[in-house]
Amino acid sequence: MSNYIYACRAPFLAALGAAFLGGTLSAQPGADRATSIKPGESCPPGMTEIRPRSCMGPEEQAPSILDYRPRSTLVVPAHVVTKARYPAIDFHGHPQGMLGSVESLARLGADLDGLNVRMMIVANNVSGDALKRTVATINSSPSMKDRVRVLTGINFQNVGPGWAERAVAQLEADVAAGAVGIGEIGKGFGQSIRKADGSRLALDDPDLDPIWQAAARLKLPVFIHTGDPQEFYKPVDYSNERWLELSLFPGRRVSPSQHPNFDELMKERDNLFRRNPKTTFVAAHMGWHANDLGRLGKMLTEMPNVYVDVGAVLYDIGRQPRASHDFFVKFQDRILFGKDSYQPEEYPYYWRVFETQDDYFDYYRDYHATWKLYGIELPDEVLKKVYYKNALKITLGLPQTGWPR
Repeated sequence: MSNYIYACRAPFLAALGAAFLGGTLSAQPGADRATSIKPGESCPPGMTEIRPRSCMGPEEQAPSILDYRPRSTLVVPAHVVTKARYPAIDFHGHPQGMLGSVESLARLGADLDGLNVRMMIVANNVSGDALKRTVATINSSPSMKDRVRVLTGINFQNVGPGWAERAVAQLEADVAAGAVGIGEIGKGFGQSIRKADGSRLALDDPDLDPIWQAAARLKLPVFIHTGDPQEFYKPVDYSNERWLELSLFPGRRVSPSQHPNFDELMKERDNLFRRNPKTTFVAAHMGWHANDLGRLGKMLTEMPNVYVDVGAVLYDIGRQPRASHDFFVKFQDRILFGKDSYQPEEYPYYWRVFETQDDYFDYYRDYHATWKLYGIELPDEVLKKVYYKNALKITLGLPQTGWPR
């Protein structure tokens, strides 16, 4: 009986619901301009969904993505953090133009003092005479000789017969000259660098094994930047999260016809890490997996010789505060602070994300991220490990004394 009654009432209820929704929609100003869509469809260009399956465009001319700058009306506590709570080591330093003289180093030191960055590791991939000159200038600075260290570079061009012997000899010479690690190995490695026979040099090419084995023997961390964000390998359309950046800088897009795709590069990188378990690797930019912490966590769990730095991926860390907090706590022994591009005014954004519970605040570069950031408020012991303890642990050439316990 109840099924019969329901069957009789169903058409009436459906008609009533449709009339109600239609009446509600028609009551909205401008509803006569609405366009209906089917379930699962997207609105036509220039329109947005104002009710389920009903789209409409604004009466006024829509601003461009560059001109739409709404002011938030959200009123919440804000804690601008100008200095890190604990002295930090910037593992990913590129202080362009500040290493050439004692005077420029002094300016660098003043900047770092204002941020509570005690040490910077210069990751400019320099070697040979250029490295010796840089180290000599640093050592001549009374105030900075214990605050700046340098990584050496590897020349991966023309890998072939005799390359490994020459590369290992140069590495040993650079370490004798003062290098404390290797890197930052640039993103051309695996993408555009060619072997002596003209073929692409893959990240996991076995011809490179002697250099990784030498790094393990010399106890040097290998700082490696692999590829670019995943969106850089995809079509530059309006569904691409990095559309604005790729439109401003079209040369950043990776051509699928000229380079390996993202997943192929990451597979080669992971093969490299797995095949050299005695070598300590630091994957720059959280391996470009800060947007997929599950994938990154799996990598760190399976590869205990791998660490990551946080340079230039704060936009992903700060938009998922609960997941990021839990990830940093779980992998607190494997994450290093690093900034990448040297802009002193941008460091406080990192401190604010790491040290506060602040809600909904700006990121420092709109073209990287159109969204807001949130604080993840890491425990003090996690902050210490991220800021300096992990870098000290894997980089034996750093001053080991004078740090907070």
